[in-house]
Amino acid sequence: MILPYSLLVGHRELRTALEIAYVNEAVGGVLATGQRGTAKTTTVRAFTMMTVGRLPVTLPIGATDDRVLGGWQIKKLMRGAAEPEDGLLVEAAKSPARMLYVDEINLLDDYLVNIILDVVSTGVLSVQREGRAEELHDVHFALVGTMNPDEGGLRPQLLDRFGLVADVLPEEDPEQRRRIVETVLRFEAERDDPGSEFMAEARARDAEKKAALDAARARLSAVRYGTGVIDACARVADAFELVGHRGDLVLGRAARALAAIEGAPLVDAGHVARVAKLVLVHRRGRGESGTLPPWTAEDDARVERTLPNAEG
Repeated sequence: MILPYSLLVGHRELRTALEIAYVNEAVGGVLATGQRGTAKTTTVRAFTMMTVGRLPVTLPIGATDDRVLGGWQIKKLMRGAAEPEDGLLVEAAKSPARMLYVDEINLLDDYLVNIILDVVSTGVLSVQREGRAEELHDVHFALVGTMNPDEGGLRPQLLDRFGLVADVLPEEDPEQRRRIVETVLRFEAERDDPGSEFMAEARARDAEKKAALDAARARLSAVRYGTGVIDACARVADAFELVGHRGDLVLGRAARALAAIEGAPLVDAGHVARVAKLVLVHRRGRGESGTLPPWTAEDDARVERTLPNAEG
């Protein structure tokens, strides 16, 4: 059993990113970056279990080409019957979550990174291997990854494909650390107890949260951009000297999703300001390939100067 989403302590930034990407799939994938042991994987799994009742399709380090791309069912092939078998990319596209989860994504082989990039960009998977030649269309999924920056950065081409990046920091407040330990130990003690009020309440809160996110997803199309919001997205992108227009677009899409989550009929500058870090932290200049400079108070101040009327 996975720790219920409602029992997670902290991780506000990562949870916000996952919720925004769920409400508006056009935002793109989510990357969680942080040191080991900060429950990045637990948060992703808890969110997926809450929303679709299943764990995400996961691409493990060391996965073979045929497991990722697809190949032949070996047992049937040995009996002389050639029957295709879906790889992880197709499985992710067909899964309820429509998500491919990659732990330690910065350690993934460059060859597989290039394949994933191409499929995420085009929705087309070309399989050319061992007598199987096939082009599969509509292979669409959200790419969600986690990484420990101490183990190396990500290639800029892959990093830019993530709509949102959440920085997961270890809790330093003693009270928060106590809550984490208490929650996990109680969960381990009561997760198999059918009469546990603790677990029943957690599952009920998860059900309420899922209903709220599904409602936000349903009303997303009715949310409109307020006066000056599109201009605000362009101003923020210019202030941070973004290359290309992907950042501008994701700012608008993420702000709209946040407005839907909050039940607002219009997107305002406050919504743009509150998603700015998630959208921009990985799109600023980088010294070394894939290395993210920390988001600072000056970055917050730059957003405030660009959006002087924003609240939140």
